[in-house]
Amino acid sequence: MDVKELRSLFPALGRKVYGKPLVYFDNAATAQRPQSVIDEWTRISVESNANIHRAVHLLSEEATEAYEAARESVRMFINAPDRSNIVFTSGTTASVNLVAFSFGEAFVSEGDEVIVSECEHHSDIVPWQMMCQRKNAVLKVLPTDDTGHLKTGLLDSLITDKTRIVCVTHISNVLGLVNPVKDIVRISHLRNVPVLIDGAQGIVHTKVDVQDVDCDFYVFSGHKIYAAPGTGVLYGKRQYLEKMPPYMGGGEMVGTVRFSGTTYAPVPLKFEAGTQNFAGAATIRPALELASQISDDRELDRYSCSVRDFLLDSIMSEARIRLYGVPDDRDEKIPLFSFSVDGVHHEDLALILDKMGVAVRSGQMCAEPLMDRFGVTGMLRVSLAPYNTMEEAVYFMECLHKAISMLG
Repeated sequence: MDVKELRSLFPALGRKVYGKPLVYFDNAATAQRPQSVIDEWTRISVESNANIHRAVHLLSEEATEAYEAARESVRMFINAPDRSNIVFTSGTTASVNLVAFSFGEAFVSEGDEVIVSECEHHSDIVPWQMMCQRKNAVLKVLPTDDTGHLKTGLLDSLITDKTRIVCVTHISNVLGLVNPVKDIVRISHLRNVPVLIDGAQGIVHTKVDVQDVDCDFYVFSGHKIYAAPGTGVLYGKRQYLEKMPPYMGGGEMVGTVRFSGTTYAPVPLKFEAGTQNFAGAATIRPALELASQISDDRELDRYSCSVRDFLLDSIMSEARIRLYGVPDDRDEKIPLFSFSVDGVHHEDLALILDKMGVAVRSGQMCAEPLMDRFGVTGMLRVSLAPYNTMEEAVYFMECLHKAISMLG
């Protein structure tokens, strides 16, 4: 499959904005959806709209089958040992909050410690801050260096006998560098400390094998990898999921309910209270099927790498542009570039680029501590997917030069 054929599967990529062909370079925020995903959501909504796991009628059986088929597709995609390791949530944020609350209730006491990295998204900082405040625990930070690489060599000294969990992003949504998560897991496990990996970007740009990495939790969102919004995944090892109390109570997550006390359903249902987003969750299956096809296509991979290299070289060669997340090796850099331009505000650039048909992100990217680390109030971010083309990349650089000339 070439990039033209791939693009034909995504209806939104054919539209125009302000009379110009859309160049969608904001994929780290959310990816566009293929027709197969749209069709599955419509099919469930039109033909099989019924609550899952409960009724015995045909519509409920069909919806339940689609929901559980999606769970199995996730298990296969990340090589989880069993479907019971896979909990469906509303997204990465919900998955981290679930772990922060439930793991905290089960395993964290006053004076204990949690380690997060300096390049985390707010969704992997704030839930742990809230838990630490509730449990009177301590939040510690693994710093990054000036190029955006984690100072992994400091991790062992940060871990103490009070450290209860290490939380790190697989790939920063700002820096675009693939972090050495397998090394982080190894170092942490030598001290008997579990690791949660935020895979919101990692699930899209790397081949994730949770058994090989040996992480204890891995979380990601469906909408980043072509599925419907409001869908997410929490992978967890059973040794933790079974000991963690439920995050929410209500229908579906119970065993028996008495006023004298309630028992809970086995994992993963213990963590899936209420009516789930079954139509959205069902779209994860066709989304991951396409993602697998893309990742196995060597020609598409080579093409995507050539586009990434063009943009990396173009941005790095501009004297006025400062790139954040500079790779030691090109292969550790995904096609995501956050940068600032001397004398030009990032939001002004984004507004002008928008009028040229180019959609990018500007601001703090939900990573304010990282902005403080680099001494900026915000950045401009360009993030690509496999359906983006070299022609789009060339056009973007032309537009960027025009925008900089207009503003500076």
